[in-house]
Amino acid sequence: MLRIGCHLSSSKGYLAMGKEAVKIGANTFQFFTRNPRGGKAKPLDIADIEAYLDFAKENGIERILAHAPYTLNACAKDEGLRQFAYETMCDDLSRLEHLPEGMYNFHPGSHVKQGVEAGIDYIVEMLNRINEKGYNTTILLETMAGKGTEVGRNFEELQNIIEKVEDTSHLGVCLDTCHVFDGGYDIVGNLDEVLKQFDEVIGLERLKSIHLNDSKNELGSHKDRHEKIGEGNIGLEAFRNIINHPKLRELPFFLETPNELEGYAREISLLRSYYYYPIYKK
Repeated sequence: MLRIGCHLSSSKGYLAMGKEAVKIGANTFQFFTRNPRGGKAKPLDIADIEAYLDFAKENGIERILAHAPYTLNACAKDEGLRQFAYETMCDDLSRLEHLPEGMYNFHPGSHVKQGVEAGIDYIVEMLNRINEKGYNTTILLETMAGKGTEVGRNFEELQNIIEKVEDTSHLGVCLDTCHVFDGGYDIVGNLDEVLKQFDEVIGLERLKSIHLNDSKNELGSHKDRHEKIGEGNIGLEAFRNIINHPKLRELPFFLETPNELEGYAREISLLRSYYYYPIYKK
């Protein structure tokens, strides 16, 4: 079964997102925990969550993915910004305790010319503090494109974070197709080799979800501009291979393409038509 969804607005609550997902043919979805550019989260609505959980069970909606706001920077130079990141993540994770088997994705951050090692140490410090709270939600580090001073521009940087975290039982990775392509990983011409590198450096058991995004830029551009599926430099054939790859096909896939609901519905339908492709091209 293809587990596929898209990014939905959380402004109307979980039940509304669940109904939107079903309407467009999705069986999972991603959402921002709060305004992606900052701000406080909406008050927790337990009744809405309970109604959503019943709806999800009835309609086969599986593990959903929460996305941290873009303003969160765990390796900022300013201590106040790092504390803000910690407090925001704790608040988000405490809310997600009401959603079983949930996942929480965040961008590792930008070291702002402090150096990658310093940035990694700050991220690790935050994750170790968060682990002391005992949350059950799986936290995912997202692969980044490598623009500016982003941390997580390659598999090695993500592994350097993981290996320094004291308890990694609830720690994984979300692979973004646009980001890794822009970061120089040839998922179009050599998907097997990219997955081999990921396995050797991080371990495929850490890979918990995939953001499906085409790219407006060429391989290795170190930019981050998403494109609709099949309309960018990654191309439809590569996505057909990705969703059918034996090491990926059971993972949940989340579209973050520049679309409204109608466009997401078309992409979900298109990708479903290519699932179970009989011969995976190696």
